[in-house]
This record gives sequence, structure tokens and C-alpha cells, in this order.
Amino acid sequence: MAPNESEADDLRTGRRKAARYVVPVTVVGVAAATIGLVPALAASGDPNLPKITAQQLIEKIAKSDVQQLSGTVKVSTDLGLPNLGGLESGLASGAARGGDGSSADPTSKLTELASGTHTLRVAADGEDRQKVSLIESAAEYSLIHNGKDVWGYDSKSNEVFHGTTADGGKKHRDEVPATPKDFADEALKSVDDTTSVKVDGTAQVAGRDAYKLVIEPKHASGTTVGAISIAVDAKTGLPLKFTLTPASGGAAVVDAGFTQVSFGKPAASTFDFTPPKGAKVTEEKDAAKEAAQGAERKAGPGRQFHEPGASHKDLAENGPKVLGKGWNSIAVFDTGNKGGIPSSSGKGDLSGFLGSLGDQVSGKFGKGTVFSTRLVNALITDNGKAYVGAVTKDTLVKAANTGQ
Repeated sequence: MAPNESEADDLRTGRRKAARYVVPVTVVGVAAATIGLVPALAASGDPNLPKITAQQLIEKIAKSDVQQLSGTVKVSTDLGLPNLGGLESGLASGAARGGDGSSADPTSKLTELASGTHTLRVAADGEDRQKVSLIESAAEYSLIHNGKDVWGYDSKSNEVFHGTTADGGKKHRDEVPATPKDFADEALKSVDDTTSVKVDGTAQVAGRDAYKLVIEPKHASGTTVGAISIAVDAKTGLPLKFTLTPASGGAAVVDAGFTQVSFGKPAASTFDFTPPKGAKVTEEKDAAKEAAQGAERKAGPGRQFHEPGASHKDLAENGPKVLGKGWNSIAVFDTGNKGGIPSSSGKGDLSGFLGSLGDQVSGKFGKGTVFSTRLVNALITDNGKAYVGAVTKDTLVKAANTGQ
């Protein structure tokens, strides 16, 4: 079944997200095309629910229209990155903020969900009111959408980010997946004729009866994805838990699930926010201006790793080129940075350090560096190309050699 125009738009949006936010599950959805389902029935189990086909369960997810809820979500991400004493999170935060702006800006704060284990409190009351709070050991970060206002508040730094929106807060809510539904929506985009989809029994999540939907590559060769399991609330169709396991085995790469959930109407005061006394308030338009100024200050003469230029703007508008199909899809970016990632010898700068974390490779494309995780791998070539996908190192090198 060929994708309709709406589905094609969703694909393009998913690809732009993959280029902008390096969150593991978005890469899986790079090449969603047509839906191929294995018509399996739910096995008997506890709880004892009526039988349902995979097609029916996916339709149930699509029709789910939960407008009001509150609960607690636990999100764990284990990409298997080296322990660099906080350098990884520091670099990610600095890259998102561009070295400037507010610590309360959601584009910087919520990228912390890309590693480690985090607890979130979530609440929603229709399209106009949502709240997500990231609970830390001695602090809390909250992103609040109430009508036309979007507020971000970092209690640790006592900083506030404020924006107004005409899109119902969708821009900020879509920036980083945070709930099982967010992850499930991205994963279901990857379902095509290279995919096996089945219902594999039932479960209880956060006290709710649920069906277990399992998504797997039909042919595992080349992909780093083992399986995706989605626990779907039997009554509402809302995904309650999302688990992605790698082909290499071991702990889940992404595990996000409700530990408590209620579908009652949250109190209106849940979405009220007034900047605390003495808090630094940054307006969204001012933050964008500061980020642009910061990029100009960093881009000095001879700087190799420059800020995004015209080619990056084109990429953001048109999306990456995609090689391969289904689970073996690889997104290809033209970074505009000739020379690739230097090796660790010679300069001793940050670029050299980053180069030492990767594997040096060569082929018809010339030389390059492969950066590997348990799920998403990337090949940066000396000619400025980046090959990124949920595929093995050998698959990336072959794609760069053949261009397909």
C-alpha cells in the first residue's frame, strides 16, 4: 500500500527531525514507506483480553484520542557511549544552546533525555494545556503550554524561558520524544514490507490492562535494531510502554513507560505559571538572536567545524538523501566540512579527541571515521559526507562505497 500525501508529509517531517535531533528512535523512522503486517492474534495470558490482530491494534493506536491525563513516566536510554565524566551531556547541552541562551530553553534541557535514566511527570488537558516536568535529584525542569504561552523553568538556575505560539504549542512539544506515545509514533513510521508486526500476548502497565505489539525486522542482516515492543492500553489505545532492544542483545537501548497514569481531568492550576521572584526571564525571540550572535563569535578565521551555513539550511528544508530500504535505511548529509574528523595525533584539540573515539576506515569514498553506539552509527568522510543510520559499521562503509 503506497503512502498517501499526508503520510508522505509525515515522512518528510520525521526526516527533518532526525537531522535536527539526535534522539535514538527518530533514526528508525527515516524510511517508513508502506505497511506490511503479520496477522497474528494475541496469545492467551494475564490479563485475559479479547483477541485482536496486529492491524486492529495499530488502528486502535491511530484512533486513540486521549485528551486528559496525568502520570509519571520513567525514561531510560543506554546507547553504550563511553563514560567521559559528564563530557557527553555537556557537549550535547552546549551544542543545543550554542554556548548562549537560557538553560530553561526546551531545545537544550530536554536533550538530556538522550542518555541515562530520568523521571518525568506529565499532564494534559486538551490541545491547549500540557505540562512535562523533568525531576532531578535536587532540582526540577518544567515545560508548560497554557493557551498561547509556552514556559520553560529550570529551578536549579532559576531561569525562565518564555515563548508565544500560534500552533498550539506543537513546535515545542515535538522537539524531543518524552512519552511512550511519542516513541511509538516514531517507531510506527518505520513499518513497511521489511517489517514483521505481531501481537505477542498481554501485560499490565501502571495498573492498566494492555496488549503487547512487537515490531521486528524480517531480515536482521545489516540493522542494529533487534525488536520494538509497545504496550498498548486495551481500553484507550494509548501506548503505555515502549522498549527498543538492539540486535546485539543486552539491556534495552530505549525503555520508556508509565509507572502511574490517570485519565481524569488535571486541576486547572497544574498549568498555571508565574516567573518566580528574581528569576532571569529569556524571551524566545531574544534567545534566537543570542544564539545567532554566539555562532558569529565562534566562527573565526580558519575554523574547521563552522556553524551551519547555506548547505545546512538547504538540508533542514529538504531533508537528507536516504539510501537503502526499511531497517537498513541510511540518511546521507552533506555537512559542508571538508577534511572529516582529524585523528587523535598531532593537534591535541577537541576535534582530535573526538576523532580518537571513532574507528578510522577507508574505501572508494576516501577516508573517514565511524562513531558507533549500540543503535545509531555514523560515518563521517573526509569529503564532508555523513552517513547515519540504525545499521552496522560494515553497512555504512558499503553504502559510502557504492552510494546505495
